Amino acid sequence: MSALSCCIHSAPCRFWNSSIGKKIIVALTGIVLVGFLAGHLIGNLLIFQGEHAFNDYAHFLQTMLHGYGVWIARIFLLTSLVLHVTATIQLTIANRAARNIEYQRPATVTASASSRMMIWSGSTILAFIVFHIFHYTVRVSPELAEIGAENPHAMVIAGFSNILVSLFYLIAMTLLCSHLSHGVGSIFQTLGLRSHKTALPIDLFSRAFALFIWLGFISIPIAIMVFGFGK
Repeated sequence: MSALSCCIHSAPCRFWNSSIGKKIIVALTGIVLVGFLAGHLIGNLLIFQGEHAFNDYAHFLQTMLHGYGVWIARIFLLTSLVLHVTATIQLTIANRAARNIEYQRPATVTASASSRMMIWSGSTILAFIVFHIFHYTVRVSPELAEIGAENPHAMVIAGFSNILVSLFYLIAMTLLCSHLSHGVGSIFQTLGLRSHKTALPIDLFSRAFALFIWLGFISIPIAIMVFGFGK
């Protein structure tokens, strides 16, 4: 038996190739990404505590585990994101392929509209992630490169002082939290924690969490652009 055949018939491959396996992977990686968003937001909100508090937080992240911590976190998050997106796409393709042809025609308009929305919102979020990394981590902007990593507080202020950057951020956060309002509830569903009694509390929690994340993240560019915070 070839190495490829062994891989295909291995337990991890069988798990990945099954519908329930992909759903569990989407749920577990979703927990990782949701946890990251919550932690990232709490850290970002330290900007309102002042320059020293925010810069100390950024310095801690950069030097954690002698500088290896941030790279371990990045690799773990990137792996989770790739698995999450890949499994979701494959599940969507499989679900569409499994539809009975007789039922496809009446649902064409609704399904197409929903698909277009998911494609545009998902593409925008992915584009934002790439842009965000190049903007604040790689610092391709000459202005941010001049400030340097020694003063992350000043970089954030300078970055969000650009109205186009702030608008793109607001749009991306709105689309992301639209996904969250449904996605968080889906995690409970996949893990078997959703029932008739818990459905309403779970839906309310999902929407409240998405709203908390949205308000928290957009508060920073709004404070800088509208109220001149940090300038």
